[in-house]
Amino acid sequence: MNVPFLNLAAQAESLKSELLPVVESAMAGAHYILGPNVAAFEQEIAAFLRVRFALGVNSGSDALTLALRALEIGPGDEVITTPFTYIAPAEAIHIVGAKITFADIHPRTFQIDPADVARRMTPRTKAIIPVHLFGQPAPLRELQSFGVTLVEDCAQAIGATYDNRPVGGFGAIGCFSFYPTKNLGAAGDGGLVVTNDEALARKLRMLRVHGIERRYYHDLHGYNSRLDDLQAAILRVKLKHLPAWNSRRAAIAARYDAALKDLPVQTPQTTSGSHIYHVYAILTERRDALQKHLESRGVPTIIYYPQPLHLQNVYADLGYKPGDFPAAESVSKQILPLPIYPELTDAQVDYVAASIREFFAR
Repeated sequence: MNVPFLNLAAQAESLKSELLPVVESAMAGAHYILGPNVAAFEQEIAAFLRVRFALGVNSGSDALTLALRALEIGPGDEVITTPFTYIAPAEAIHIVGAKITFADIHPRTFQIDPADVARRMTPRTKAIIPVHLFGQPAPLRELQSFGVTLVEDCAQAIGATYDNRPVGGFGAIGCFSFYPTKNLGAAGDGGLVVTNDEALARKLRMLRVHGIERRYYHDLHGYNSRLDDLQAAILRVKLKHLPAWNSRRAAIAARYDAALKDLPVQTPQTTSGSHIYHVYAILTERRDALQKHLESRGVPTIIYYPQPLHLQNVYADLGYKPGDFPAAESVSKQILPLPIYPELTDAQVDYVAASIREFFAR
């Protein structure tokens, strides 16, 4: 059996009868940048996330940069984030000229560790960017207790909840990605910033369009970061399916949990709140050999993340060295994400699990 790590074509095929009419309508309407579908999607996604304001932007990476700009974070400020994630949060901090400060993760949940955050804070700490990694909420209550502005990176966690509320509305600004592989993915790049603060919403709205409220009258140095009407039309269709898709991911995760429970691997540890399983990752000291075995059985895998950010060449100037963040470094050597997406069949899940069991039985 061949089990793709991800199968976007299957999702597109299942939605063809819903997507084609809205794509044709959006093209006929010729509102290619922003436009009525963006406005409608912003209202629908704000209601889904239970926030006052939602603004479509070009990407999740842009969302983070715009958030820091709106909060007037820049040179002389420090922002704390995790070294075990995609590079986007650190890039955003660098782009606005602030200092990147990393804090280690919990070795089992992979979320930023509040105790290490506390150790890294200084009088210059202006914000914390917790990443709701792999679809599980970060420890927001503990992070809020520091009294520092939170910018939530929700790129992998749309629909996840914490204290029975969707993530994204706990911090000053929440940032989402609609990269095609996400639980709610567009047919290209796309992102979102959300907030409950009207003044921040106004500023973000200006920043995404060259700092204007009236065309050709510029009040801020902004960006060109706008969600396309066509992508918004596609996202409006997919948003209706997102709760069912997230439920299916949870069911797949439970099936993996049951099948792997007696093996020498660590399955995902969940905390309070709902996990939407953007990624289902196990830990094993035999990661590389298991990955090769799975590939030989028709199950390709991708490792998130093989090298923590503090050891990346681009951040050599920060002065971090191996051993500075032991949990992140250990996890990076042992983590192995398995295929998980709504279209994955029970038979495919069972085959992946059986292949893993076969490896450890040798």
